[in-house]
Amino acid sequence: MQIAMTTFRAVLSPCIGICSLDDRGLCDGCRRTAAEIARWSLMNDDERLRLMETVLPQRDVDRGDA
Repeated sequence: MQIAMTTFRAVLSPCIGICSLDDRGLCDGCRRTAAEIARWSLMNDDERLRLMETVLPQRDVDRGDA
């Protein structure tokens, strides 16, 4: 019997499927930069949490969405 191994990530991607970059180079949907999007799968959970809890909310404040 073979058991399927599934890797679960504690921090899910903030992608909401609205994928285009604004004039500042931030995604209109998730507010990540192209570099952050490309690096997401290589980030550890601490890096992802910092981005989700600190960086992205601050970008919303800067944009006036908060």
